[in-house]
Order: sequence, then C-alpha cells, then structure tokens
Amino acid sequence: MTRRTPSGAAVLQPAITAAIADAVTDELVEKGLARLSMEGVAARAGVGKSALYRRWPSKERMVLAVLADLVVPLAEVPDTGALYTDVRATVEAVTAWITHPKFGPILLDLAAEGTRNPALAAAVTEAIGGPRRERAFATLRRAIDRGELPADLDLELAADFLAAPMAWRIVVRRAPTGPSYLDDVTEMIVRAIGGTAP
Repeated sequence: MTRRTPSGAAVLQPAITAAIADAVTDELVEKGLARLSMEGVAARAGVGKSALYRRWPSKERMVLAVLADLVVPLAEVPDTGALYTDVRATVEAVTAWITHPKFGPILLDLAAEGTRNPALAAAVTEAIGGPRRERAFATLRRAIDRGELPADLDLELAADFLAAPMAWRIVVRRAPTGPSYLDDVTEMIVRAIGGTAP
C-alpha cells in the first residue's frame, strides 16, 4: 500500500516551529523552567497545544530541543589554524554565550533546576553540554595534530579550562570582561594546557 504524504495539520510547518521556539525562549526568560507551561507557550506562539505535542512529548523535551537548536551553534569556533587564536575565539564565544540577554539567564536557570532534578541535569548534558564539549574537543585535537599540545593531553580537563574562567568571572564574580582581559585569560589557558602563547 502506498503511504500518502502528510498534509495540513500533520505537516510540521517551519514557520510554526520557529514561532514556538521564540515563545519558549521568551517564556523561559520571563518565568523560568519551573513556571513555564505548555499552555503559556502555545498562547504566546498563537497556536494550539496540539502543535506543541506533535513536536515534543513534554515541556522538558520541548525546552531542551529548542535550546539545543539555538544554543549549541553558539559554540561553533572557526579553525583559525593556531592554538592561541582558537582559544581566543573560544573564550570570546563562551563570553557571548554566558552574557547573551536570553540564553545566559535561561541556561543558568536550567543549571539551578538541574541541582534539584538529576534527570533534567542529565538531559541538559546530553542535549546541550555534550555537543558543546565535543566542539571544544575538536579544537584541542586539532592543536594536538599540529603539534601545539601534548599527545597525552587530558581532553576533559583541558575543555574545562576553556570555559571555566569565563563562567567564574561573569557568573560568580560578576566582573567585567573586555578585549585585554580576554587576551590575558587566553594566554593563561594556553600555557595551563601545555601550549605556548605568543
């Protein structure tokens, strides 16, 4: 039997998905994950709840899918051809991610919720944290291949070095960052993971 191509309500229209994604992020900024509801997202997006449930089985899956699509690409760092400039681009990207007017507060909220909900924390790691770290690993492996870092480098620890200083300075200390600070922290990270800063 030939299967009929879905049409009408059965088709997941990109424009509706985009409107829902915008509604999810706006609701998260205003209310946080705990108070976000499928009803609220649907109302803000101007769609019925069925449009949400056709795409995701729960609000948690909806939130993670939307954020993964929007946030993970922010971790993309171009291959500049050198460790120092790769790390400099990485700390700049991390800074932009943490200070983003929408995504920064949202991801901090998810981190807080994750301390009370281990299943959510694991899901956030799988959907967002893991893919972001893979991009950091790729940067480090390129440097190893170029001979700029030792072959036995602990990738997990080195990846922590790429993000942790910015998270600590911005989230915990609430201290300013600027080009000169990013230059200094880049040099320190490169030396800490076994490279040579120019």
